[in-house]
Amino acid sequence: MSVIQKKLKLVGSKGSAEVDAVFDSGATYSCITPELAEKLEVLVKLPEPMDFATAKNGERITAIERVSLNFYINGYRFSDEFMLISELSEPAIIGAATLQKWRLKLDFEHDEVIIDPRVTKLRLL
Repeated sequence: MSVIQKKLKLVGSKGSAEVDAVFDSGATYSCITPELAEKLEVLVKLPEPMDFATAKNGERITAIERVSLNFYINGYRFSDEFMLISELSEPAIIGAATLQKWRLKLDFEHDEVIIDPRVTKLRLL
């Protein structure tokens, strides 16, 4: 598990914010602090709580709400849902599900997020 920290812009129906987000290949879902989420978007209750294990042995956290947000990296727009998690070490974490969905690759040697511009285009067949 490794992480890369990058500045990105988060956009919701209530506003936008530029934050230093962590791209974490070891996090399953993307997460955001409740305080930041409330400033950006209307919170949505999950159908049922979701429990997650943390890196600390035996520690678990629970998400009960989520938000859908757009986010921008190097001028490219992406979107996904973010689980609200209290006491995150960073304002936002981009997790493996989002990385896979948008085919974002992490270059740990150069501390970069590699974007395939083809995945950002809308295609209607």
